This record gives sequence, structure tokens and C-alpha cells, in this order.
Amino acid sequence: MGAPGATSEQSERAQGVLFDDSTLRPLPEGLGYRGPVACAAAGITYRQLDYWARTGLVTPSIRDAAGSGTQRLYGFRDILVLRIIKRLIDTGVSLPNIRAAVDHLADRSGEDLASLTIMSDGASIYECRSADEVVDLVRGGQGVFGIAVGSVWREVEGTLAALPGERPEATAAPGEAADDELAARRARRAVG
Repeated sequence: MGAPGATSEQSERAQGVLFDDSTLRPLPEGLGYRGPVACAAAGITYRQLDYWARTGLVTPSIRDAAGSGTQRLYGFRDILVLRIIKRLIDTGVSLPNIRAAVDHLADRSGEDLASLTIMSDGASIYECRSADEVVDLVRGGQGVFGIAVGSVWREVEGTLAALPGERPEATAAPGEAADDELAARRARRAVG
């Protein structure tokens, strides 16, 4: 409960708003992250990433593998979903339930996705769009945990800011081998 005379907005802040999405930046367009970078940002192993890509749980939206030697490129949203999956797995949610949740999240736009809180009792997954829905779910008496997607969004932003990304159409500067990572970085700097 808020202080006497406090507005409802002040009262909400005192109680702890789930997250404030006013600081979220839009999804970066066209910037991709290779598998090892996606793994580091999502907190998963490369083996998990590869398995989830091969089974269609999370496929890279920027560029999928197209044979031996090609690199998958994952977008920001892909990595956000990977991190959410990791949290759900860590709390014991089954892969079929996670798959259903991922399918549900795929239909959401960036802003819509950021406003969600995903709740689970370990067996089922629920979407909550307001603090009232979260409270109602918790009042059910069963232990639940929640993932505020906006908070995960900010975590992924912060992690990716320190990791190398690339544009799928980036080419090497004249005279430099495209396979050389240093050459590719120079080419990206020249373009950007």
C-alpha cells in the first residue's frame, strides 16, 4: 500500500512495477550474431543452440546455415527468445511447453513482446500483461515464477553491446580475404 495521499502511479512504483519499458530501444534491424556470440548472450551451450536450430525451436532470422562452412546469424529477437528458453529450462519447464510458448511469442511484435511477463508453475506457461494478472495468478495458491520480458530485453541489449555483430551482406575490403575476421571487422567499420 502506498503512502496516504499518494497517487495510484506513486503507489504502483512503491510496490515495484514489473518493469518500465520506456527505456527499451527498438529491435536492431539487420544486425546478426554468430552462434558463439548468441550462445554467450543467451547463456547456453553451442550444442543447445545447434539442437534448437535443427529441431526448429529457434531458427536464425538473419541467416540460416546453408551447407558446410556457412555461419548462422541470429537476430536480437532470436537471442531474446533463446535467453527466455534458457530461463524456462532452468526452472524445470518441459520442452513441449517451451515450444508452445515460443510459438506463441513468435506472433508478437517487439513492443508487444516487451510488455509481457511470462509466468509458469513448472507445468503450464501463462502470459500476463498487467500486474493485476500476475497477482491473480499468484493468488491461485500454487508456486509460480515470472520472467519479465522487458527485463530480459535490457539484459540482452547490455550483453550484445559488448559482443561483435555483423551485417549479412558485409564484404571484405578490396585486397582482404573475406574469411579473415579482422578483415570483416574492417569492412564493417568502412560501411558503418
